[in-house]
Amino acid sequence: MAKNGDKGLVVAASPFMFAHRRQIGDLALAYRMPAIHEYGEYIDAGGLISYGVNVPDLQRRCAVYVDKILKGAKPGDLPVEQPTKFELVINLKTAKALGLTIPPSLLQRVDQVIE
Repeated sequence: MAKNGDKGLVVAASPFMFAHRRQIGDLALAYRMPAIHEYGEYIDAGGLISYGVNVPDLQRRCAVYVDKILKGAKPGDLPVEQPTKFELVINLKTAKALGLTIPPSLLQRVDQVIE
């Protein structure tokens, strides 16, 4: 990607990518490439920014569905739900290492800042 002159990286969520999130973060930083992710756990590993569903909230909603099914509800009769809680996470340490300044207006909107 660096040879191609790419200026950034969007990392798709997958078990493989999640297992290698530390390596992805290290490589993105080594090649001075801002990396955007779907989950905040990538940001702990050195990614720049993430925006995606709040996983603990999804897990709680799944538990509600399991409870209803165990109590006799037919899965096909349950409504389909979409996520309602999303979170924005920014790693200021990575931003500084990349020479980027995060605008204050964006910092006011984040759910979590890693310094």
